[in-house]
Amino acid sequence: MIYLDHAATTACAPEAVQAMLPYFTELYGNPSNIYGLSLQSRKAVNKARADVAKAINATQGAEITFTASGTEADNLAIMGIARARAEVGRHLITTRIEHHAVLNCFQELEREGFKVTYLPVNKEGIVSVETIAQAITKETTLVSVMLANNEIGTIQPLAAISDLTRPRGIYLHTDAVQAASAMQLDVQALGVDALSISAHKFYGPKGVGALYLRQGCHPSPVIFGGGQEKGLRSGTENVPGIVGLAMALTLVNENGEEKRRHLTALREQLIEGVLAKISGVIVTGSRTERLPGTASFVIKDIEGESLVIQLDRRGICASAGAACTSSQSGGSHVLKALGLPSPLTRGNLRISIGYENTPDEITQTINALAESIELLRSIAPRRHSKRRN
Repeated sequence: MIYLDHAATTACAPEAVQAMLPYFTELYGNPSNIYGLSLQSRKAVNKARADVAKAINATQGAEITFTASGTEADNLAIMGIARARAEVGRHLITTRIEHHAVLNCFQELEREGFKVTYLPVNKEGIVSVETIAQAITKETTLVSVMLANNEIGTIQPLAAISDLTRPRGIYLHTDAVQAASAMQLDVQALGVDALSISAHKFYGPKGVGALYLRQGCHPSPVIFGGGQEKGLRSGTENVPGIVGLAMALTLVNENGEEKRRHLTALREQLIEGVLAKISGVIVTGSRTERLPGTASFVIKDIEGESLVIQLDRRGICASAGAACTSSQSGGSHVLKALGLPSPLTRGNLRISIGYENTPDEITQTINALAESIELLRSIAPRRHSKRRN
């Protein structure tokens, strides 16, 4: 098997698994209690908090809140900040290409009476800083722009956006879930007030995420109960998952530049090979401002899901857009936001490369793609003729 769907999920790193194991079987105490076994769990959570803060250049561990997923981290940041600042203003800004974990939050806030501006992007999927500046009003309290898009890999100009929001007292949140495995996250350089990540995207376990909240940023909780995580996220902490998240994020940063060069070289090998060998292919997203391991295409006269099935038969795992929305109809909202016509968006293919992939696997993938597309195009006329009959 050649696995090329790392944007959907990654295998848990062996080091992360080993770090987690004792907290399943030996050190299983609830970190909220006061006896020795529980104190060991609490110590592990606090160490993980400090390690995550260090990995993203936060000033202190107290700025890290652990959640059950990147989706929950997005919900806490967006809905929590908007509601907490409702008396300051009720205008919010985001983009049309955000993950549904973000977009659906804003849609819910609209039902609560907030006004939301959904900004367009250019044909490469980049939001204009000038467009954001024009959208800001005296009522604006929150801007949420993803660091890197989960479908096309385009990276957004967060630092420039922060230069707009911070002097105005507007909070800036970024969904960095897709970026964490392939970019060095630096909350100081980005200038964000809130940042969401999810462990399973960077070789950690599923079912655990984290939210960075700059000191002084106090969202209202969206989950209520025992008051864990400084009252922001009630529920007994997933100690093994938290330990695994911290270990995985630390590993991602080790030899980070070398890993990014490896991913970029394989990505360019893939894109150049596909464009040279297969006709009717368009690369979506920016060719320069994009994640090093993500390549996204639309292919004429092809259904993306059919192509994924053909690749699977050849032992290759890829996806037709975002895995989280693969079962939803209507086409990709991201590709539509780029201005691509609906018929073309149905031929979407996302290939996301991991650290373990090799040049030989990319060569095999290019050949398998060419064979699969040739087969699908050859049978397409027969399908159409049957429908006419």
